[in-house]
Amino acid sequence: MTVAESRSTEVTGKRDPADLALAPTLPNAVAHSEEELDEHILRFPIPDRIEHIITIVSFTVLATTGLPQMYSTWPPMQAAIGAMGGIETIRIVHRVAASVLILASIWHIAVMGYKIYVKRVRMTMLPGWDDVVHAVQALGYNFRITRNPPRMGKFNFMEKAEYWALVWGTGVMMVTGYMLWNPIATTRLLPGSIIPVARMAHGLEAVLAVLSILTWHMYHVHLKRFNKSMFTGYISREEMEEEHQLELELHDEGKARPMARNKENKRRRARIYVPIAGAITALLFVATFYFLTFEQTAITTVPPSSDASISVPLTPTPPQVQ
Repeated sequence: MTVAESRSTEVTGKRDPADLALAPTLPNAVAHSEEELDEHILRFPIPDRIEHIITIVSFTVLATTGLPQMYSTWPPMQAAIGAMGGIETIRIVHRVAASVLILASIWHIAVMGYKIYVKRVRMTMLPGWDDVVHAVQALGYNFRITRNPPRMGKFNFMEKAEYWALVWGTGVMMVTGYMLWNPIATTRLLPGSIIPVARMAHGLEAVLAVLSILTWHMYHVHLKRFNKSMFTGYISREEMEEEHQLELELHDEGKARPMARNKENKRRRARIYVPIAGAITALLFVATFYFLTFEQTAITTVPPSSDASISVPLTPTPPQVQ
């Protein structure tokens, strides 16, 4: 297809039948109908969508069971604790969700390493100076200082900021969560005052994460325009033209998903990466299990005072002398 024909395709939204017949042999092409080829572009494959769903579920459970513990003296939170089965129940559920998030994070790191080292995919989520420029341009466009919005790639500066905030927040929650889960082991290495500090950092990071989801993420992904690509895998051409113009150009040129062309080199890298990454991932999984079962101090709660036995001295108190 010539450049003129390509531009005509973008304007009319139609393609020549001969182009559709050749579509399965072209880079990045999928055997779809004419309308699907023109209007829907693959953005997230199935494994990415599964990771996203696991993150949604674990994060929601962690927020729902964690915030009531952080503000347990507030009557509405006490009612929420009672509705969820009591403090013992939500503490166990909270730790199960935390374990899922930890394992999912380990798996995500292993998968990203495979994509980058073996498949040679583009590292489109890394922030760069272009993102700073795009943020300034977007600010100017929103205030009507400039006439045109920024032209951005597969992930714009807002999506990158949210992703790396998730990475940072998850790291903070893991470290402080370990301290709260294993306080005795922690205080063998650090002063005892680190435990209340960890509790405060854990709770405030949770509040920040929830507020970020309810404001930033909710607006940009669900209210401004309901972006279904993380659930369906596909994004519309209209959305690409609005927020990912540079990526759309690469897609139309067949360069959006460049990977290693030499299959032998790819297999060689896989033979190196898979055993090493598999061993490290398995080791981290075992370490996580050890971390989960190392102490019981943060799980077992002290029984209420009304259920505790009262100590009565065997020797009666002698009468006081007047």
